[in-house]
Amino acid sequence: MSIAKPLRKLVSAVILDLDGTLINTDGIVSDVLKALLLKYGKQWDGREAQKIVGKTPSEEAAIVVEDYELPCSIDEFVTQITPLLYDQWCNIKALPGANRLIKHLIGHNVPMALASNSPRAYVESKISYQQGWKESFSVTIAGDEVKTGKPSPEIFLEAAKRLNIETSSCLVIEDSLPGVTGGKAAGMEVVAVPSIPKQSHLYTAADEVINSLLDLQPELWGLPPFDDWIDGTLPLEPWHIGGPVVKGFGRGSKVLGIPTANLSTKGYSALLSEHPSGVYFGWAGLSKRGVYKMVMSIGWNPYFNNTEKTIEPWLLHEFDGDFYGEELRLVIVGYIRPEANFTSLESLVAKIHEDRRIAEKALDIPLYSKYRDDPYFKGSSL
Repeated sequence: MSIAKPLRKLVSAVILDLDGTLINTDGIVSDVLKALLLKYGKQWDGREAQKIVGKTPSEEAAIVVEDYELPCSIDEFVTQITPLLYDQWCNIKALPGANRLIKHLIGHNVPMALASNSPRAYVESKISYQQGWKESFSVTIAGDEVKTGKPSPEIFLEAAKRLNIETSSCLVIEDSLPGVTGGKAAGMEVVAVPSIPKQSHLYTAADEVINSLLDLQPELWGLPPFDDWIDGTLPLEPWHIGGPVVKGFGRGSKVLGIPTANLSTKGYSALLSEHPSGVYFGWAGLSKRGVYKMVMSIGWNPYFNNTEKTIEPWLLHEFDGDFYGEELRLVIVGYIRPEANFTSLESLVAKIHEDRRIAEKALDIPLYSKYRDDPYFKGSSL
């Protein structure tokens, strides 16, 4: 049984950032930059991704123009990239947990403000593609409606003023360092949800750092708790991934005593980027053997410090021999916990076995067990 965490502070309103916090714009911005830079004979290598997070469009443009030594002014670059971005806003997806959080706060009448460094026209366009969002925010403030954007506290102070709530009673949820800095400078509580992987150590100014919105515990801030967890699991909209089983790092059974099947992530990097690192569970279908209970990790595995995001499913069944090359399909139905770092191999192994027990029990619940017959398992080979 987990011990209830102490209340951090009572808040009565939530101020949310947009890009990287509620919606996944990083991939789209990178794709647009890649295409535009090609016209200048330059190769976007993503190294600026970290520099531009949380910046205004003109600040982003200045970084790219300078770093790539482009033969155009910042204003010219903004003029070129703006229509390309507008064409892509319709493809933006809400980040996992975003719709759940917005519905939860609305359902409990918690006032919400949206505070974004993007210009008003960008903000309006982006949220127009997310059902019900526009009406959900009592206040929306854009970067071109304040004198200075984040990391200045101005946008947060203005949001509190328009909500008519004391700054000390506001909780800010942000993915970028400029946003965290601005929220703290405004005298607010700040939860950071870093959008760039493996950077959480930089967010020491935040009051709490979480892996994704799925891990937010509103009750720590005096807000109503989520009531959708079932026996240590969070139901998700099911998603699929599949392919041949490949040889992994060779440590699943050798080092951990846990025989994980490794899926090739080739062609799946975009799909994996949509899902936060962490421990999930569901059903696994092997083309020649049947369907089995499964618990899996997505992420970099901090203990082994992987350099690539991987997916490592553990089929909860005793098999004779391995099944390299066999077709494996996964239907992921729920979430257990964020990825964590462990001080010892023993504590890592103990946690993995606890994850197994939670998954095995949960998959007997009708809400989850029905997916054993998912049509994805019956389709033709990938």
